Amino acid sequence: MTRKQLLARLDAAWVAFQNVHAGLSDEELLESGVVDDWSVKDLVAHVTWWEEEALKHLPLILAGERPPRYSVTYGGIDAFNTLMAVQTRDLSLDDVRRQANVTHRRLVDYIRGVPEELFARETRFRRRLRLDTYSHYPIHTTAIREWREQRFT
Repeated sequence: MTRKQLLARLDAAWVAFQNVHAGLSDEELLESGVVDDWSVKDLVAHVTWWEEEALKHLPLILAGERPPRYSVTYGGIDAFNTLMAVQTRDLSLDDVRRQANVTHRRLVDYIRGVPEELFARETRFRRRLRLDTYSHYPIHTTAIREWREQRFT
């Protein structure tokens, strides 16, 4: 895979995620129950904090270091997600949208600036990037699509 191919894959998954909630009213974006008690707003915040995690940990991986384990630091990924959900729950919809767009642009800019050889094969760097981004977005794209189908049919 080249950087160009990876960016195309990332963009396609990002656009699909954005499109699945396009056209919903602010009230609908705030409605809980999309995934458990999470709203679309909560899912957008969730995707954003995982992009932020990528931006925090990819440089460590690039430097040959290992990021801290979520099981040690937080008691697991579920505990981390719960903590972050509590921290972002009171953000306004506008703030969540703004953070999502800014963080995504930062991530794409970061990817454009790292060495091309990181994309040629499955490296720790590329694996972390995949897990936090273009293989993560579709999970929530599907959840929102299914919620919309149930809610609006």
